Amino acid sequence: MTNTLSPDLLTKIDAYWRAANYLSVGQIYLYANPHANGGKLLRDLHMPDFREYATKSGKRGQLGKGDTHVLGPFLRDVVKLNAKDRNFRIFGPDETLSNGLEAVFESTDRQWDAPTQAYDEFLAPTGGVVEMLSEHQCEGWLEGYLLTGRHGLFNSYEAFIHIVDSMFNQHAKWLKVSAELSWRRKIASLNYLLASHVWRQDHNGFTHQDPGFIDHVVNKKASIVRVYLPPDANCLLSVMDHCLRSCHYVNVVIAGKHPAPQWLTMEEALTHCQEGIGIWQWASNDHDQSPDLVMVCCGDVPTLETLAAVSIMREHLPELKIRVVNVVDLMKLQSSDKHPHGLNDTDFDLMFTKDRPVIFAFHSYPGLVHKLTYSRTNHNNFHVHGYKEEGTVTTPFDMTVLNEIDRFHLVINAVDRLGSIAGEKGVYLKQQLQDKLIKHKQYIKLMGQDLPEIREWVWSQSI
Repeated sequence: MTNTLSPDLLTKIDAYWRAANYLSVGQIYLYANPHANGGKLLRDLHMPDFREYATKSGKRGQLGKGDTHVLGPFLRDVVKLNAKDRNFRIFGPDETLSNGLEAVFESTDRQWDAPTQAYDEFLAPTGGVVEMLSEHQCEGWLEGYLLTGRHGLFNSYEAFIHIVDSMFNQHAKWLKVSAELSWRRKIASLNYLLASHVWRQDHNGFTHQDPGFIDHVVNKKASIVRVYLPPDANCLLSVMDHCLRSCHYVNVVIAGKHPAPQWLTMEEALTHCQEGIGIWQWASNDHDQSPDLVMVCCGDVPTLETLAAVSIMREHLPELKIRVVNVVDLMKLQSSDKHPHGLNDTDFDLMFTKDRPVIFAFHSYPGLVHKLTYSRTNHNNFHVHGYKEEGTVTTPFDMTVLNEIDRFHLVINAVDRLGSIAGEKGVYLKQQLQDKLIKHKQYIKLMGQDLPEIREWVWSQSI
């Protein structure tokens, strides 16, 4: 076919193409356009010191106002420090307030270009919060923001983040492949904050219960995905600071918004989160000895119920040697040859033992823990309690009872696994707790709230 374009016109077209794509001679590739390689445009966030937002409790286990409510002022100041060039935005399906991040609106508004009414809240053409009741739209906005060299956070109800499963899939795959290309620069991480989670259902119910997004996430490449379940507000601050500073990951953080105990000082939280998993020595009594039982918790409510279970056993079975392990970084459970954060087999065996019963209270579906630990030496002794697709609009403690992750079921299971080690004291304790479960059902049906001994329970410093 004869080319009907003149040489002069072809030269002009070539020059235009090179100029439009910022191409030099020998670089006729789309990626040479900086707008298609957001990592070249990436600038670090201006970050406040997260330690300044710490919850300073008088004693361990003191009730706080809610972990995301503590996080809110930190995010407020992240938005404020990066407002000049809008290098950071918060995206979500109209749930920023509902998820406990109300403090953010002290420094910014919602992005809004349409007309407003006098009764509208926090709407402005230059807002740093982008909301729309469409998880797909919010995910697309955030991905576009990241791909053009900026930073962001997606906050959502835990149950409804599944709506973007396929979009997460494609972004995680893109991160994996682009990391293998030398010319492709890293971009800011895709950060999810999942609040209003499964274990607190005071007015929503069964439709708002699905903690399985993390099951979906861990299927992706280990070099890309990270999952964090901070046990309290100080740990949440430490984890979120780390996630916002990171690049080229998908970070999933799960946190509650309801009043909850605060277990660690900020310095303790910083160390614990850097390690990702650890023995809580202050809650354990197996020092310098081999434990009879390992109690493990992952997530804020599982941590509360585990420590309450430990306090019951320490009172009624004082001879029992109990080790308490808390997991912040879920991928620590996987072996180090499968995930870069994983514990090697030697360290895992030292922490969880090779042959002692392990009672594991987990935020999500129990099968995920078994999936991550199936190749470990002591896996057959892992007994995992988690969400079992049971629940309704009910009291906080009843949600845990319905799924058998409550302190009473944890102790009963421990007694069953310990057998003769728990002895006759264990038999009588098991009967007492079975009676308490019946009393619990009767009380909430009559009074509409949890038993006083549940509502008023606090960790004893003398244990």
